[in-house]
Amino acid sequence: MSSFFYHIGDWFATAVSFINGLVWCPALVVLCLAAGLYFSLRTRFVQVRRFGEMFRLLFGAANNSKRRVGISSFQAFALALSGRVGTGNIVGVATAIGFGGPGAVVWMWIIAFFGAGTAFAEATLAQIYKEKHNGQFRGGPAYYIEKGLHSTFFACLFAVFTALACGVCLPPLQCNGVAISCARTFGLEPWMIGAVVALLIALVIIGGVRRIAQVAQIVAPFMAFIYIVLSIVVLAVNYNIVPDMFMQMLRGAVGVNQVGGAILGTTIAMGVKRGIFSNEAGQGTGPIIAAAATVNHPVKQGLVQAFSVYIDTLLVCTATALMILACKTYNIIDTVQTAPTGETVVTYLQQNANAPAGEPGVFYTSSALGTVVGPKAGDIIVSVALFFFVFTTIMAYYYYAETNIVYLFSRWRRRRNRPEFSEDDRAASDKGERLIIWLLRCVTVLTVFAGSLSGSSSVWTLGDIGVGLMAWINILAILLLSSQALRALNDYERQKSEGREPVFHPQEFGISNADFWEEE
Repeated sequence: MSSFFYHIGDWFATAVSFINGLVWCPALVVLCLAAGLYFSLRTRFVQVRRFGEMFRLLFGAANNSKRRVGISSFQAFALALSGRVGTGNIVGVATAIGFGGPGAVVWMWIIAFFGAGTAFAEATLAQIYKEKHNGQFRGGPAYYIEKGLHSTFFACLFAVFTALACGVCLPPLQCNGVAISCARTFGLEPWMIGAVVALLIALVIIGGVRRIAQVAQIVAPFMAFIYIVLSIVVLAVNYNIVPDMFMQMLRGAVGVNQVGGAILGTTIAMGVKRGIFSNEAGQGTGPIIAAAATVNHPVKQGLVQAFSVYIDTLLVCTATALMILACKTYNIIDTVQTAPTGETVVTYLQQNANAPAGEPGVFYTSSALGTVVGPKAGDIIVSVALFFFVFTTIMAYYYYAETNIVYLFSRWRRRRNRPEFSEDDRAASDKGERLIIWLLRCVTVLTVFAGSLSGSSSVWTLGDIGVGLMAWINILAILLLSSQALRALNDYERQKSEGREPVFHPQEFGISNADFWEEE
């Protein structure tokens, strides 16, 4: 009987791996890099030119505070940061180095720098085409695909992919890393950690987006700051090898050394894949949060969201990478296989004496920190940091999924909004929407718990599929809608050059279907 279940599990793993290979083919890697380069060039590197303004807008009060709709720019930033800063920053960076070598970090930087341009464009589009719904702003790729590209089919397809990815595929991935880490650190069963995370998530998401934003604006920036300070301490202790470490990364990024040359394709793919998973630029989830903010011009939130990409990858991910590389607590993996007995067999291209054996993951990071503060203290610090990062990220995932459920119901109601569609029908529709949202909350909590019982490789593969499916549709959409984002940027900079506080009037430069702004 055990052999039968092993073969079922092996077949499922093979099928998931095959689908992942189709989704994350080289074409998607090229598309992600090309989109970032395109938006950087077309905006004349707005992510550099307006860097100071990004910082100022981030901490400025929300404009037109008399509105009782939406959240502040800082809350939207914190919520976006909570979605970005999670398992990808600790476990994801470790797996990128483990499979792609030190050079993968450089490709994460590249996708972050150019991805800031992509994040600016998608967040601006989300603001342009947002809607008011039951006292909140809703928006994102599903909305701008329908209104900007006039394609309800692809808008609904994106909404379905996002609801499944963020409600089913990605929460287990986040919980899996913290469950494994805390189980080893505190001697608890993984399911216990999963139960605690699931309970806390349930308490927060029941309160809706405002409660999620209130928690995120406190927890996410605080934990990111503490984590970066700890990494600086580790680098200060190992300051003498920092120059050599950067040379290893640069050589590996272009395949100069022997190992780097053998895995150059994997290095680029892992850097781009883990970079997008971490900073979400182009993935399509960042603009969902960007649309929730109250601003008087879409470009303002575009600049704020571009800044969050820098915080995520260039600070938090880099902090993890530099700790691991400086302390040499990583191996470069050739293959990972499962034996008929169920045991994981790992073969290496390169091994370091300080690195823990087995698959790359959170223990690369905790071992690095442990070289300075002691092994046990390193495990505790990383486990606690990962717990809070994962907690805030799952909150953001839930909001992504909920927004797309709301979109699907609103479009269904619009199709049925005919004379024969009575008030009773509308009331039933609203009740159905609330029921599905409660179902989503239950599914999210259950999948979080399930993640503590799953294998790490399977949940990462499912997570990659979810991210890749969203990225395919979203990146193509924002490329087709690039002219609208660029018009909004030109309008914003023109008003700034005239000494005015920019206010958005889409009719003045030919943007249609921007219903919220036209009504305002």
